Amino acid sequence: MKITYDAEVDALYIQLREIAPGQAENRDLGGGIVADYGPDGLLVGIEILDASLALGQDREKVVVELAPARRSTTD
Repeated sequence: MKITYDAEVDALYIQLREIAPGQAENRDLGGGIVADYGPDGLLVGIEILDASLALGQDREKVVVELAPARRSTTD
């Protein structure tokens, strides 16, 4: 996972996995949030526009917590 912030356009991007450039399909989720999906239909990343508004005063401190994935034992 990679998180980047572009202060010039005030956008935060959370990249969950890497794919080739130009391969993502963008879907506007509303509220300044755009989801990117790969050719396989799986989520690739999330863009938050006007990030300084979304993050508020805590934008200089972003905490990321990763929990282990839970897998179902029934397929």
